[in-house]
This record gives sequence, structure tokens and C-alpha cells, in this order.
Amino acid sequence: MGKIKIDLENSGLIQKLTKMRAKAEMDKIKQFIEQWKEDEPGIKRAFTAIVDRIVRMDNISIEFNARPGITYSLRPRHNAQKKRSLFAMVDVIDDDPEARWLSICFYGEMISDPEDMGDLIPGGLLGEDGYCFDLDEYDDNKVDYIKKRLDEAYESAKSEPTAMNTISH
Repeated sequence: MGKIKIDLENSGLIQKLTKMRAKAEMDKIKQFIEQWKEDEPGIKRAFTAIVDRIVRMDNISIEFNARPGITYSLRPRHNAQKKRSLFAMVDVIDDDPEARWLSICFYGEMISDPEDMGDLIPGGLLGEDGYCFDLDEYDDNKVDYIKKRLDEAYESAKSEPTAMNTISH
């Protein structure tokens, strides 16, 4: 009896599974936001604004890792990325659920920081240098600034070199 060969790329199965996973991740994010009580400093509002920016980006996948009491981590990845598993990391720090705060991190080479609002984290983003922008209260200017960094990281991720065509010295 011969083996059946399935062309996964052209069968539509990959796209269907990808859509199912995306829906499951979005359901987890939605559930997290819905259970989050409104907070005085407006961190929920800031997180929602950042999530809204991310979900409007084309050709991405999102992973949402929930570790209650520690962090809730949203990790968007452009589907063209081959070298890295994300272009941003949006963490809700949950060590005190009544006083959550955000830390939004990017690879250093994927963004600019013209107003020096980020903290340099050498080797701190999955082993690479990055910048983190922390929010402990809602601020229109800071949220807009972070959204611009998200846009930069997204654009950079679209053209990320693969490991094979990266030249090392």
C-alpha cells in the first residue's frame, strides 16, 4: 500500500490551522482584558490601546502567554520573520494585580528612540540587546510614542534578514 502525500502548503490546511490558532490567542487576550478591573492609573486602557494597534497590523501572528501573578505577555511576530520569534514583547507585570504596569520591549536594531524614553537592556530581550518602555500610568504622549515604536518594529520585521543571508564578521 502506497503512502498518501499531502501538499500542506496548497491544501489550505496550514491557513486554516493558523486562523484557528489566531482566534484562540485573541480569545485569550479578550478574556484577560474582560476580567481586568478598571484601574486608576489607566494601565488597562494603555494595554488595550497597544493591543488595538497590534491587531490592526497585517500578516502577523500573536502569541499570548499568561502567567498569573507574574506576567501576561503578548508577542507579535511578522510572518516574514525567520530569525526571531517576535518583533515586540508587551508584558503586563502582574506581581501585584491591583497595581499592574506595562513593559513594552523591542530589539534595539528594529527601532529608534529619538526622545530617549526607553531603557537599554543589553542582552535582555531573548539574549539580544533591546529597549524597554515601562508604563505605570496612562499617558497619551507615552502611549503614542510606544505605538510609533511598534510601527517601526513591524516595518523592520517585514524585511528581517533570514539567518541564512545574515553575514557574520
